[in-house]
Amino acid sequence: MRKYHHLGIPSDIKSEGETYLEEYKMYISGYETSPYGVEWMRFEPDSPLPELVKTVPHVAFEVEDLVAELEGKEVLIEPNSPSKGVTVAFIVDNGAPIEFIQFDK
Repeated sequence: MRKYHHLGIPSDIKSEGETYLEEYKMYISGYETSPYGVEWMRFEPDSPLPELVKTVPHVAFEVEDLVAELEGKEVLIEPNSPSKGVTVAFIVDNGAPIEFIQFDK
């Protein structure tokens, strides 16, 4: 089962209240205050993330079984844990990045 989680939008504009994710050399903001889950993402020039994620908005879904969601899909970013209790991965669907998020229960 997939449940909408957020919409990630790349930006080059610095936003108030940004959180820096050192491993990904990116800043995120807006999710906590958006009633619709809009998250702004600003990347440093040497961010290791794929160009598709840095340039094209993505929709993120909370899933119960991340491994099952990835089966047979074009995986863009392998499963990883950006924070404790959270595992994420990205696929490409119809040319767009899609994020799956699994929370530890």
